[in-house]
Amino acid sequence: MKKIILLLIPVFLLASCQSDSKEAKQSYTVETISMPEGLTAEVAALDFLPDGRLVAAFMRGEIMIYDPKKSEWKLFANGLHEPLGLLVVNEKELLVMQLPELTRIKDTDGDGVADSYETVYDGFGMTGNYHEFAYGPVKDKEGNLYIALNSSSSGGGMGEELRGELNMDGKGEGRAMFSTVPYRGWVIKLTPDGTVIPFASGFRSPNGLFIDDKDRLFVTDNQGDWVGSSPLFYVREGNFYGHPASLVWDKNWHRGNPFEWGVDSLDAQREKPTVIFPHDIIANSPTQPIAVRKGMNMDHFKGQLIIGEMNTERLVRVMLEEVNGVLQGAVTPFIDGQGLRKGNNRLAIAPDGSLWIGQSDHGWLGDRGIQKITATNKVPFDVKDIKLANDGFELTFTKALSIPTGTDLASLLKVKRYYYHYHAKYGSERVDEQEISIKDLTAGTGNTRLSLHLDEIRKGFVYEIKIDSIFTKNQQDTLANKIVAYTVKEVK
Repeated sequence: MKKIILLLIPVFLLASCQSDSKEAKQSYTVETISMPEGLTAEVAALDFLPDGRLVAAFMRGEIMIYDPKKSEWKLFANGLHEPLGLLVVNEKELLVMQLPELTRIKDTDGDGVADSYETVYDGFGMTGNYHEFAYGPVKDKEGNLYIALNSSSSGGGMGEELRGELNMDGKGEGRAMFSTVPYRGWVIKLTPDGTVIPFASGFRSPNGLFIDDKDRLFVTDNQGDWVGSSPLFYVREGNFYGHPASLVWDKNWHRGNPFEWGVDSLDAQREKPTVIFPHDIIANSPTQPIAVRKGMNMDHFKGQLIIGEMNTERLVRVMLEEVNGVLQGAVTPFIDGQGLRKGNNRLAIAPDGSLWIGQSDHGWLGDRGIQKITATNKVPFDVKDIKLANDGFELTFTKALSIPTGTDLASLLKVKRYYYHYHAKYGSERVDEQEISIKDLTAGTGNTRLSLHLDEIRKGFVYEIKIDSIFTKNQQDTLANKIVAYTVKEVK
């Protein structure tokens, strides 16, 4: 029989179903930054100089520097080709990932304008396909750089002139993305001594790289062929992450055309997502991750990831944990609306702790420009964290809860589970989707924790938890975000 072990002050109001509650609106301010007149403000990359000035790269090839104190823009460099990533080295030097190469750009005479452009690495292939984007770089503690290369689009074809070796076994039939030249669909590692290491394979459109304070590399990918719903991966050397095309550039691959290999065999070989972003529920096109750190006025989420989303006015938050040595976790909305626009392509944290978002609609669904998000002193009422338990989940909240005495669990929490097909078809519906009965719900010390008990937890499923009719103890604040999706790779 369903029961609730929680006796608190009764609540006489129904909780709002809106994710943009008054509490959430007061917890963050969203400011739109004025852009230079005449600029096509499709933001491709963001980073900050040590003195607090913003460096922004744009898809049409400009790199500009913005002084927040003066609200002034200045052109630093131009003529670049779709520079989808940049890394500040110092106040006079940048590393920029253009479509055709990783470039070192310097201001050698100190006049504030770049005058030196040096190729760092261009040893990857190109076919002229419009979808051959390049991302990064990110840098680990040993000074290694990581970049990621998009697979080529089946809708784009190939030019007559190619760069790099040609291997047509990397070309799928029909709608499959392809990798006919090295190293499309790979993450590449560049060591400080110039060594190039093909690091990990199996990516479709890896539009987001991040290295955390434990030197772990995370990469987002986008839904499509062989990607049922967009994932976040914890990426390690030598692993295969699902899209078959790039396997032809694996030195250990000697099996011919990977598209002719059995789906079950490919599935057994691939590393499964660390977190899945349920399509049309959480995120359709996740982008760059960053980690909440000290100084952002968000210590309640410290260490968690915030990730951009192109298709909606949303940022999402990822909560990770290690179970049996395997990294997995959950995703929930972070900010919905509240003045935020679509096309949230690039994220950067300023020295003052504010979060800056660069937006783009470069042939995609989105908007243009830059917005600044600042956390106020009003802590949102939200899911602070979620952990897997032996028979369910432990949810911790940022504030103490108040739930009506005798509340029926069906009106409080709903749980469903499902998984996504791994197949050549573009995307996947939710498979084996079913409501999961709740055995009971118990409150932890201080009423900031709920223990959700289920009949069983099964590996390989996404568990979607919807929360309603929960208030803070003072009966005034409703929950800011009411959905959490946990990807179960391992069980306890």
